[in-house]
Amino acid sequence: MKFPYSSKKWLTLSIAAVMATSIGVGAVASESGTAAPASQTQGSQQNDKATTAATADNSKADANKTDATKADTAATEDKAAANGTADAKATETKATDAKNTSPSGTTGTTNASDSTSAAEQMTLAKAIEQAMQTNSKIQTARLEAKTADINQSLAYDSAADMRGLLDRSLEASKQKYIGTKQADLTKKLNQLAVKVTENQVKLGVQQAYYNLLHAQADLELKKQSLNRAQTQLKVAKAAFDVGTKAKTDILQAEMGVAGAQAALAAAENTLEINGMKFNEIIGVDVNKKWKLTPENKQIAAPAMNLQQAQEQALKQRHEIVQKEGELELANTTVNVLEDWSMQATYNGRIAKNNVEKAKLAIEEQNRQIKTEVAEAYLNLNAARVAIDFRKKAMEAAAESYRLTNLRFENGLATTLEVIQAEEELAEKENQHLEAIRNYNLAVVNFENALGVNK
Repeated sequence: MKFPYSSKKWLTLSIAAVMATSIGVGAVASESGTAAPASQTQGSQQNDKATTAATADNSKADANKTDATKADTAATEDKAAANGTADAKATETKATDAKNTSPSGTTGTTNASDSTSAAEQMTLAKAIEQAMQTNSKIQTARLEAKTADINQSLAYDSAADMRGLLDRSLEASKQKYIGTKQADLTKKLNQLAVKVTENQVKLGVQQAYYNLLHAQADLELKKQSLNRAQTQLKVAKAAFDVGTKAKTDILQAEMGVAGAQAALAAAENTLEINGMKFNEIIGVDVNKKWKLTPENKQIAAPAMNLQQAQEQALKQRHEIVQKEGELELANTTVNVLEDWSMQATYNGRIAKNNVEKAKLAIEEQNRQIKTEVAEAYLNLNAARVAIDFRKKAMEAAAESYRLTNLRFENGLATTLEVIQAEEELAEKENQHLEAIRNYNLAVVNFENALGVNK
């Protein structure tokens, strides 16, 4: 059979038919079996678009939230920074305050602390009360007294245990009576030792108080003296400018100012030192500043005479009580030995010697107290007389200075004479102030010699 096409042509048509059939089958399958997936695909595309939109919205929301978070974070950081700055400033302020109150602070901080604490008032009674609470010597004495009492109690308990093992003998009797007396006396002596320390500190506080009060008043006098010298220098310069005074007057006035400045600097140093000593004895920070209340003991002469003062001191002084207690203990020992007729033994002779020693100690203490009272009594009277004398001398020097200034203004006195008159006035002022301080200390020493406890 003869085909109308050649074999090559036929092969080409066959391949084309196969391809057409394949394409047709694919189209039918696409219209029937894959129609739903196409809709799903379209839905998926729509969902994808919605999801994409939602995602975009969420992204925008997240972005907004992120921006808000960043804003909150920034605000928090700003607030934290502000708080940190405030805390840092507060910390710095506390550190500055601590530095101001520190003994080792700088001059500027010390001055700030001084201006704050300078307003605090201090009286003599308050100073004594403060020392009774914070003075280290008193606290140590109290602790030592407590320790001594404990040791004595331990010793007494040990002796009591030993007595239980002993028969009725001399040693047992001594332990019973002398041990009890020794314990009571030891406790009394410990209390007296604390009183001794308290009285010593109290006397030291009063002395330091009046020394500081004197230093403060002396500083004011030095300031007044400097003002007078500076005024004199101005007058000398004015007189030199108009030709009524020579250049030497200015030089002399400058010398007077320099001397007054040196005296003022010395007074400031003295005030600082006395302030530290006062703070040390009352037991506070040595750099603390006080405004002292004047405590001038301008009292009348003692109503008692010297003999009465001595008799009163012998009744009140704690040293006498201490010596009498030691004599009582020595007599107790002798009495125990006498009960056992053992005076001839070594212990008996030693006990009698101790009694004689205790009596001699009392006599010696009496003489010492009488001497102290007499010295304090006489110094008190002399200090009272000195105040009146120094006051009159100061008034006379003030009048002389005034008259010398008048003579200088009228050309009848030199600058040197004015300077000398001013120095004389300053010296008399200092002597009067010194007399007041000495009198106050004399009163304190007299009260201490009498054994006055107040």
